[in-house]
Amino acid sequence: MVTTTPSQSPFVDPAELVADPYSAYSRLREAGPVHRITGTDGLPAWVVTRYDDVRQALADPRLSLDKRNAAPGGYHGLALPPALDANLLNMDPPDHTRIRRLVSRAFTPRHIARLRGPIRETADSLLDAIEPYGHADLIASYAAPLPITVICDLLGVAPHDRHDFRSWTDALVAPDPAQPHRAKESVRSMLAFFTRLIADKHASPADDLLSSLIAVRDDADRLSEDELMSLAFLILVAGYENTVHLIGNSTLALLSHPDQLSAVRADPGRLGGAVEELARYDGPVPLAIRRFPTEDITIGGVGIPAGETVLLSLAAAHRDPHRFTEPDRLDIGRDATGHLALGHGIHYCLGAPLARMETEVALAALLDRFPDLALDVAPDVLRWRPSMRSRGLLGLPVRF
Repeated sequence: MVTTTPSQSPFVDPAELVADPYSAYSRLREAGPVHRITGTDGLPAWVVTRYDDVRQALADPRLSLDKRNAAPGGYHGLALPPALDANLLNMDPPDHTRIRRLVSRAFTPRHIARLRGPIRETADSLLDAIEPYGHADLIASYAAPLPITVICDLLGVAPHDRHDFRSWTDALVAPDPAQPHRAKESVRSMLAFFTRLIADKHASPADDLLSSLIAVRDDADRLSEDELMSLAFLILVAGYENTVHLIGNSTLALLSHPDQLSAVRADPGRLGGAVEELARYDGPVPLAIRRFPTEDITIGGVGIPAGETVLLSLAAAHRDPHRFTEPDRLDIGRDATGHLALGHGIHYCLGAPLARMETEVALAALLDRFPDLALDVAPDVLRWRPSMRSRGLLGLPVRF
């Protein structure tokens, strides 16, 4: 039996977790390690706020990603067809172990390393297009199209087929309550697209990740068609969604901290370390993907019943003063090793090397091109995606 109860939680309006997440999570973290809150979906959840607890929970095998372990009547996410739902974000061992092993055989450092040159070429081409105007929305014209191009190159999607990806992923990750049909339409569109794409790769394999995933073997084991399609779907959505926001959030953070921007410009070799600090300071994922205890558990001295929804707050953990000195301060000289923006444990992001490299190249190209880059609006008028699980700008007007 679970007997431990949480301390009295401060009231947090779910909307505040979108508008001002760091202040909201700071109040929760200071009040206690674990709190029962109501999410923006109207459902209750347990949110874990302190670094040590979050890191330990990310690797706790009793916290399941499998939605079948959710309590009846509790969590209900977007309903995906089996052909898109059989992905690593919904799996526990042994299925997760098997698929991760197969994917790792295809998702090799060679696939990633060969993309550095093309990423820089794409970045430079996008900057060529906006340079004559002297101003731009960096999300629409740079941070968003760059990851889409990279992921399509990685998967082997022909240029003439690169359509609607941004609208599809936007509709899934941050659905518009006024247009509930858009998410379902996007699911149907993506299912049809990947069905056709995988059939084409079966017929005419090429030197790309999707062809490698089709061909990968481990003795007699291989990926099923549903697993292939779900992986392609996950790579597209996660590879686009997280990277566009990491690039956008990082650019805003540097423009808002002139001393840190000057430090990067003075020594471009520091940019790799700066990306780690930028991911800690304002990463694209405030909350790790929901988890469900397979048994009654205790986190931070608080008992949580089996099957209830647990949210691990990376945003709160990254501003925990017991782990990071002056955590609300951006410091590109900080050793940000140990940040959790790309996960921890068996669910550590498989695409982490690509996300790091892509962000580093994107920032380097941007800062090289525009030495006088500056915000073109007051920071307080910038709008953020209306989601407590995804932190990203809807637009980033700049001048140069």
